[in-house]
Amino acid sequence: QVQLVESGGGLVQAGGSLTLTCTASGSIFSINTIGWYRQAPGNQREQVATISRSDSTNYADSVKDRFTISRNNAGNIVTLQMNSLKPEDTAVYICHSIYRGFQDPRQTVEVWGQGTLVTVSA
Repeated sequence: QVQLVESGGGLVQAGGSLTLTCTASGSIFSINTIGWYRQAPGNQREQVATISRSDSTNYADSVKDRFTISRNNAGNIVTLQMNSLKPEDTAVYICHSIYRGFQDPRQTVEVWGQGTLVTVSA
């Protein structure tokens, strides 16, 4: 069983910064990708930023040049540094990963975290 645990959400004024952290734990053989999605009330879930095993990153256009995703050497802790936050960044931020488990390293498995709330006031 693999779990993703997020931390770092909270309330911040527009223009401020927050750092989110996601830690993956459990029977992990390797992590293909790990990253963040978000969902605001009434909106669909959208991808925010992801990072791959090769450190290739992908960002939503709305957060480019403001958010930075990084991971530790083991690849199981991912950090999202969010700068110049805007009220429209308010959402539940959810960690997501595609990994291979020790039970069957030939197959990829998808897992989601519970989410952490980020609220940006005007």
